Parts: sequence; structure tokens; C-alpha cells
Amino acid sequence: MLTNLPADIYADVLGLNSIMDFFYHYQVAYYLCIMGFATLLSAIAIPSILHVARARHLYDDIGHFRKQHDHGIPRLGGIAIFVSFVVTALAISLIDKSFPITYILIASIVLLIMGLKDDLSGVNFSTKFLVQFIVALILVVLGDIRLTSMYGVFGIYDLPFIMGSALTVVVIIMIINAFNLIDGIDGLAGVTGIIVNGTFSILLAYTHQYELAVIPLILVGAIIGFLRYNISPAKIFMGDTGSLFIGLISVVMAIKFIELNKFSTSGVPQIHAAPALTVAIMIGPVFDTMRVFFVRIVSGASPFSADRNHIHHRILRLGLNHTQTTLTLAGLNLVSVAFALIFSNLGNFTLIIIIFTISMLFNWGVTFMIRSKEREGVSLRNLFI
Repeated sequence: MLTNLPADIYADVLGLNSIMDFFYHYQVAYYLCIMGFATLLSAIAIPSILHVARARHLYDDIGHFRKQHDHGIPRLGGIAIFVSFVVTALAISLIDKSFPITYILIASIVLLIMGLKDDLSGVNFSTKFLVQFIVALILVVLGDIRLTSMYGVFGIYDLPFIMGSALTVVVIIMIINAFNLIDGIDGLAGVTGIIVNGTFSILLAYTHQYELAVIPLILVGAIIGFLRYNISPAKIFMGDTGSLFIGLISVVMAIKFIELNKFSTSGVPQIHAAPALTVAIMIGPVFDTMRVFFVRIVSGASPFSADRNHIHHRILRLGLNHTQTTLTLAGLNLVSVAFALIFSNLGNFTLIIIIFTISMLFNWGVTFMIRSKEREGVSLRNLFI
């Protein structure tokens, strides 16, 4: 029987050169195997991390006013996500000239070291910013991961090297921090990371970027393995180690996706309005970060000061639990993505305005419900005062 033949002979009988060719021929099976392997590695690593954390009393700071738990919980789950991602990527010998995996890993290791120190003993903001700036320079200058156009937003198209590089550095730092800031309740950063990277993987596969589509899928698998222990009530947090890493991979995939779908003299992209679609995919952490920074600045506070004004904190005030809040924000994210896909013909600038408007209206609705609850009455004045 064919099933009794050695693997290489069996593959030749099928008309394929190797088992890997078999998986490439059946892309879904190939992707599922890779994602499953990453999930397994992450899920296996978490219990060991929990054991070490408990033995060494490496717990979250339960005394901080922003914490949502009344007992110590380890913050080292990001190590499992990182290790799962790296081992899986190396195991499948991922080599793609369009994706500088070497520089991605170097940048990730630098962030990992800083995130680990922050999770264990804390890091001041200036040090965080400096490290993130260095990481962004590694990606932009050495890895050549760079935005080359504004794609008509504000009427701007092609960008000179210096301007494109500067914009990309700002975007990288912003997205990395945005994912870090939404990691405030059980499951939110993980579920957002799955939505963001899962969507990028599907879109890249759709545009026949099969090798590139594997990268975000590996991260999805690693996060799934972690989420088993992070869904409320959480046994472990991903910490800065995990949220910064997820932000890093997410922003890299966002830039690559945008650049692969730009109009050029060589042809028209398969996906139109890629920048607007990318904004829709990343809208959760991006909008929350921009809103919180704006409110803090208007209030005369530092934009980097800690508070409980994030959208997930505000939804919790309505009486929803962690899981319900996470699912609510995940639903809003998916609605934004669907809207951008359906109305891609509107163009980047118009779509981006509409996507942000949807988020602003949602936030306004949350504000209205909070005021109505606290004042014990529904009134139109709650919309404005």
C-alpha cells in the first residue's frame, strides 16, 4: 500500500518532490500545521513559566491602582509567545528575501530584554522610548521595512527616503506602544493580536504572498496557546514582553502589506485602499492610544501618565466583565475591517476618516451610557455634559 512507503517515495508517487511540497500544494493544511505547532509550543511552555514564577514569587504588582486583580499573577507569558514564534519560524526554515527575518529577530530580542526587565523590576519611560527608537531604526535602516508613500492621504503620494524613514519610525513606535497600552484586561491584547495578524495572514495569502502569510499565522498560533491561560480568570499575563512583541510583528506586517499593495507603473494592486484597510485592522489599539493621549494633553497631564481612561476600563465601568469587554472591542474591530473591505472604492482618505468616525461614535456611546448609569437616568444632556 502507498501508506507503507517511505515518505520521500510516497511523495514521488504523488508527483511531488517532498512532503513540504505536499503541504504547499494544500495550503490550508500547511498553514494549519504551522499554526498548530506554534500553539502547541506556547501551551507547553506556559506551565513551566508558571512554576518558575510561583517558585520565585515573580508576580504582578497588585497594589497598583490600574490593576484589575486582587491576587498576584505572573507577567511572563510573553516569553512563551516569543519562544514559540522564533522556534516555529526557524523550524520551517523560513527564508524570504522580501522579509528580513534576521533583523526582525534582532529587534525582537532587544525588545524582549527590555520587556523582561520591565516585567520584573520596571523601566522608566525614557529608557523604553530609547530602546524602541533603536528597534525602529534596526527595522527601517537595516531591514528596509519602510513606508514609501502616503497613498494620497492629505494629498501626499511618494515620500523621499528621509521622510519615509522618519514616518515609519514614528509609526513603529506608536503601534508597539499601542499594543502595550491595551494590555489592561484578560484576553484583550491576545484577542486583538489574533484578529490583526490573522487578518493580515488571510489577506497576504489572498494576494499569493504565501511565504509572508506564514509569519503572522505563527504569531496567531503562539497567542492561541497563551490565551488558554489568559482568558478570565487569568492565570498569567503576557506582560510587556508579550505585548511589545505582538506590536512589533503586527506593525511590520502592516507596513509590508501596505507596500505590497501600492499602485505602481508595473501594475495595479490586488487589494485597493490597503492603507485604509490596515488602519481598520489596527483601529482598536491605535484609536484608544490616540484618544487617551489627546485627553491627557487637553487635561494638562503628561500623555505618558498612567490612568484608568482606556476604552476597556470605561466599558468595565458599565458592568461588563473582562470577557464581555474583550468580545465587544473585538466585534468593533471586525466591523471596521468588514466596512473597509466592502467600501474600499471610497479611497484611502475617505475610508480612514469614516473608520475613525465609527470608533469616535462608539466611544461617544460608551460615554453616554456611563453618564446615564452614574446619574441613574437617561437624558440627552448625557451626550454632551
